[in-house]
Amino acid sequence: MFDLNEFPVSRRWPSQNPDVLQLYSFPTPNGIKVSILLEELGLPYEAHTVTLSDSDVKSPEFLSLNPNNKIPAIIDPEGPDGQPLALFESGAILLYLAEKTGRFIGETAADKARVVQWLMFQMGGVGPMFGQLGFFYKFAGAEIEDPRPRDRYIAEARRILAVLDGQLATRDWIAGDYSIADIAIGPWLRGLDYYGAREVLGWDGFPNVVAYLDRFLARPAVQRGLTIPAREE
Repeated sequence: MFDLNEFPVSRRWPSQNPDVLQLYSFPTPNGIKVSILLEELGLPYEAHTVTLSDSDVKSPEFLSLNPNNKIPAIIDPEGPDGQPLALFESGAILLYLAEKTGRFIGETAADKARVVQWLMFQMGGVGPMFGQLGFFYKFAGAEIEDPRPRDRYIAEARRILAVLDGQLATRDWIAGDYSIADIAIGPWLRGLDYYGAREVLGWDGFPNVVAYLDRFLARPAVQRGLTIPAREE
């Protein structure tokens, strides 16, 4: 019998329904990837709000789940071989859930390879570069007088948008059918508006990306996932 109490994180974020998947997250671009996928899959789960404050993400309880002190993380009570599985890193979680359910990862081995290719593009490119853009354009880095860091990430974000725009010229979704790659990319594109960076990036000059984000945000499961978990429990 699975006992969630075996995981120290459950002492700080107790579960009301320990038999379902437990999500520990916050509604950031990385955090909402997982809630969106769970909503798309229709899997039962319980969401716990883990704020970005050190008191949460650097607490012993959360570090026991993710030693890298970043959201999101999950505990799946029905993991491989019937054993519970704790997992962190948003891309790893998306891949795990897609493989477990056989959904949003393509029909063939070639499909899967293309989906994973674009998932890795988000993990290694879109997320890190857009995140740095946000730091140097909106947050503390904006106070730095030297323009070179800000200019670097503006240029790199524009380059990435051009890559995406080209890929989307002949398709609705980044790797063919709607997939975890889209679920990974969409939240970061949405984040550019929060950074106030659309104008400086020339957002309207990437019409395929603009239409792509509109399609993504029009999905009911996406709309639900955007606000899960609540910012405060």
